[in-house]
Order: sequence, then structure tokens, then C-alpha cells
Amino acid sequence: MKRTVLFLSLMLCSAGIMAKDIKTVVVTTTPQMHCNNCELKIKNNLRFEKGVKKIETDIDTQTVTITYDADKTTVTKLIDGFGKFGYTARELQADEKVEKNSDESCPNM
Repeated sequence: MKRTVLFLSLMLCSAGIMAKDIKTVVVTTTPQMHCNNCELKIKNNLRFEKGVKKIETDIDTQTVTITYDADKTTVTKLIDGFGKFGYTARELQADEKVEKNSDESCPNM
């Protein structure tokens, strides 16, 4: 019984120590996303940035939602990472909407 209590105590303590600071940021890109190739280019390149856990893209809202480990990276580093593959990004404010630029052509077709 004592061993079980000791084991559970150690498990609870180690779980608290290993807790990660997982955060989410929503950005929009320039050039905008126009097609599946645009989404794939962003996902396939951004996944190599340190600390990235999940990437969701949405062409309709022109957003990229990134879930990341804040102990390993920052929003600034993630945004700078877009430049490595020809995009620029900026963080969206709460409830900010992005208008599609219909004059822009798709660079990934």
C-alpha cells in the first residue's frame, strides 16, 4: 500500500513538472492562400519550425491557426518562419476579418 501511494505521488509530481505551455495564434499571409497547393506549401514548411504542434489553414477566412509549445518558440519566431518559404504573416486580432484580394494571382499553380 505504501508503495502504491509513493508511486502515485511521484507520478503526480512529475506530471506537474512536465506540463507544457501550449498556445494558439491565428495569422494571415501575404500572398494570400488561393488553393490546396497554397495550404500544403504553408503546412509542409511551417511544420519544421521548432515547437509547432498543429497547423490548420482556412482559405475562406484566409487564416492559419498554429498551435505551438510556448516553451520552445514565440509568435515572432513563427511569423518570421513564413519568410523562409516566400510568405509574410501577421497576427490577427480577436474577431478581425480578412478580405480576399481578388486581384492577386496564385503563386503556387
